[in-house]
Amino acid sequence: MKVKTILVSQPAPKTETSPYFDLAEKQKVKVDFRSFIHVEGIPVKEVRSQKIDLKNFTAIILTSRNAVDNFFRVAEEMRYTVPDDLKYFCQSEAVAYYLQKYVVYRKRKIYVGTRTFPELGKLIKKHKDEKFLLPSSDKLKPEIPQELDAIGISWTRADLYRTVVSDLSDLENVFYDILVFFSPSGIDSLFQNFPDFKQNNTRIAVFGDSTIKAVEERGLRVDIAAPTPETPSMTMALEKYIKGANGKK
Repeated sequence: MKVKTILVSQPAPKTETSPYFDLAEKQKVKVDFRSFIHVEGIPVKEVRSQKIDLKNFTAIILTSRNAVDNFFRVAEEMRYTVPDDLKYFCQSEAVAYYLQKYVVYRKRKIYVGTRTFPELGKLIKKHKDEKFLLPSSDKLKPEIPQELDAIGISWTRADLYRTVVSDLSDLENVFYDILVFFSPSGIDSLFQNFPDFKQNNTRIAVFGDSTIKAVEERGLRVDIAAPTPETPSMTMALEKYIKGANGKK
């Protein structure tokens, strides 16, 4: 069956150079974007109940922009002045760059990993005497605490934000040829919004092993999977499938 419409379960790209726009133009398909999940900050009252005292920490581990935003939100609401000598350990350059929204970058001690948490762990290991705070969501990848425990540092997790299912009720009678998912949370959102969802002729594209597992556990069929050696990105996987389905070279 030919592909004419795609729904990507993420916010629309903020840049005009997104590969999804190239895909839509080259393959003559309609690509829409919609967040199936969103992030909400946990109220400071709940954060306090975790017995978190920000002044006890000398370093902070930042794995995402959400972690950055919510750390500084909580600090402000707790009337805590973030000290100039606090050390920041950022999982990627993107996270470190985003930190400039809140601090004067060149005046802070900032350490940057190369995207994966184990790589960041190597930097953290060189600063074992620090007391680390890990701002987290309510859903934390198990490999992160495992890595920190293995390093043998003093660290504390603080749940500062949570992943919440978005309201998709306006999509009830809207149908797409392909639905694209990037996390198990997206699959959960699909079924919380539409408990009687039937896949029928809808193709499902997924990114990552954990998302594949979540799809299969729901009894759905994975039609497009990434990353693979041949198609390391979702847009490449989609393009390959569309070419086959639509008979294009």
